[in-house]
Amino acid sequence: MELGLHIADFTYPAGPSGLADDLVTIAQTAEAQGFAKLSVMDHLWQIGPVGPVDTDMLEAYTALGYLAAVTEKVDLLAWVTATVYREPGLLAKAVTTLDVLSKGRAYLGIGAAWNEEECVGLGLPFPSTAERFERLEETLQICLQMWSDDNGAYDGKHYRLGSTLNVPQALRRPHPPILIGGSGEKKTLRMVAQYAQACNLFGGPDVEHKLNVLRSHCESLGTDYEAIEKTVMFPLDPGADGANVDELLGQLKPLADLGVSHVHGWVPGVAEITPLEILGDRVIPVIADW
Repeated sequence: MELGLHIADFTYPAGPSGLADDLVTIAQTAEAQGFAKLSVMDHLWQIGPVGPVDTDMLEAYTALGYLAAVTEKVDLLAWVTATVYREPGLLAKAVTTLDVLSKGRAYLGIGAAWNEEECVGLGLPFPSTAERFERLEETLQICLQMWSDDNGAYDGKHYRLGSTLNVPQALRRPHPPILIGGSGEKKTLRMVAQYAQACNLFGGPDVEHKLNVLRSHCESLGTDYEAIEKTVMFPLDPGADGANVDELLGQLKPLADLGVSHVHGWVPGVAEITPLEILGDRVIPVIADW
């Protein structure tokens, strides 16, 4: 099992003037401590569970490009891209650019989008739930076509591209891995089985059930269930001086037993750096053998 760091809060003690330096320290420390993935949210305003709406938030793909320049090994992705925030051709180009400039470390993390408040506030499209899922599936198809040898047109219900030319191509082969966030049993997990290399679930008592649903979709579609990376979003709080480490390990072990190979989460007090060092010293080496 691996850990990944989700950077969801950009409100640090030094404020916006020191944000870039703080972000470098966080990213480089996480990489040095053995975190496998580094992600940012694809939000333009802060979300309620993390902090007040008017606290600092960075645009995802600009931030990821910056992180690519200051790291060397860690995989980079938006956790997860809101499919309606960018036209699919532009999104595929952005992820390709990230992959090339990071020397092959990009993922496409993507979901159907949910934050109506910021969409209305900033004039972004926010169609019905059904349409967002239709657009998500077409976006996946377009990205895969742009990462293939097929430069032809794409003619869908919502998107029409005259040519899917994509030069340079991504370095990762056959393409940057696709992670689809969400646990919807009829649409989301079916799309994971059909298009993705990784799923993302929220930790809780229904993880085993959701994985069984995914397995069923894989069987129906002829997809190798074992080849799909199972990830779970889970809070990573080692506590003051590591007081919560044993409890955290006790929570992670059942997930590993279910086949979850990557746990991704927000670390409280991440700008203090010590929590990352505790996780790197006392958690990551232990779970690496699970």
